[in-house]
Amino acid sequence: MNLLILTYGTEGDTSPLIVLGHALRAAGNTVHILGDARTLGLAHQLGVPASPLAGDVRKLHADWGRTGAKGAAKSLVKLANEQCDAWMRDALAAAEGCDAVVTSGLAGFVGLSVAERLKVPVIGAGMIPLTPSREFPSPFLPSLKIPGWANRASLALTNQLLWLAFRGALNQARADVLGLPPRKALWNDHPMLYGISPTVLPRPVDWPATAHLCGQWMLPTQSDYEPSPDLARFLAAGEAPVYMGFGSMTGIDMPKIVDAAVTALDGRRAVFSGGWNGMHDAGLPDTILRVDRTPHDWLFPRMAAIIHHGGSGTTHSALRAGRPSIVMPFVGDQPFWAARLRHLGVAPAAVSPARPDPKALAAALRFVGRESVVKRAQALGRHMAQEDGLAAGVKIVMSLLERSTRLCRASRG
Repeated sequence: MNLLILTYGTEGDTSPLIVLGHALRAAGNTVHILGDARTLGLAHQLGVPASPLAGDVRKLHADWGRTGAKGAAKSLVKLANEQCDAWMRDALAAAEGCDAVVTSGLAGFVGLSVAERLKVPVIGAGMIPLTPSREFPSPFLPSLKIPGWANRASLALTNQLLWLAFRGALNQARADVLGLPPRKALWNDHPMLYGISPTVLPRPVDWPATAHLCGQWMLPTQSDYEPSPDLARFLAAGEAPVYMGFGSMTGIDMPKIVDAAVTALDGRRAVFSGGWNGMHDAGLPDTILRVDRTPHDWLFPRMAAIIHHGGSGTTHSALRAGRPSIVMPFVGDQPFWAARLRHLGVAPAAVSPARPDPKALAAALRFVGRESVVKRAQALGRHMAQEDGLAAGVKIVMSLLERSTRLCRASRG
């Protein structure tokens, strides 16, 4: 099969789809990926053909610490609407001759439209649950107390709001680029593939058969990975440290967060990771080592606890490593994952990154140090280790495409 994977978002949004694409190639398929230029490094590293889409998601992140969740949502909508025409043209060119389109993120509606134009199967994909259910509220309404009976409606509502925000620019591009009539309603009958672990979020009993929960999409652990000499010496010099890193989050007051963390750690050993936020090591005590990008699957099992932003990927990797978390969520679905980890008993209540409180962080560190919490995280990590999200994802994609091919042949005959 010849597949196009179309996505737009941060590295945390894009990397799992690159990994899925790599697994699909290993299964004998041809794969091409389109995404934000800054997020395609892993594709180039793995040899997966990839091309950049217009826009710069990192530039948007620089303003998120100042504008907050509402500002972040507006800036993402603005970016997607401004680039919709360009994304549509690039996706149409890349999809010519494809057997199917896998679409995700801010470019999701573009992929659905291109597949419609080319009359090929389309599969939605992602790491955030978008299929409504009675079992959890919308991941995009973190500040509201949603009663259980309104869970399903809350996600249906946010899906509809997203559609309304993108509809105008999308329909204009459908007409100009694809020659298609305007779309009047949100798509709701295509299959959805989620790189989410059922250990983190069990599959809801009221989900339709078109929604598939695979497990985390991650590469096999790099057994031959060699850490830097500084990191190797630091890990060997004492007890397991605490990890702190915020991935693609930028535009945040990192000095304030670092100061609060140093105070809360009170001499305890820690590893601070930079990511996109420019965290630097000025003024750090000898008990804290700053590191550059290090594979989570190698590093996290060597940590005592993980302080992170609550992105879906980091949430999964922390729990898979069998380590408790302290979550400092910034935007989007991050409070949702913070709540999931707290529900599982492996994280305390989320700590505000906007108002980092050393006392709150110190209390959170005491929580993740409890023997019962550590054992709970280890047990869930062992359970997650039995999952193979990539194998499940490849199997489901191939099954869906084979079924679509049979239906097409039947309709023609």
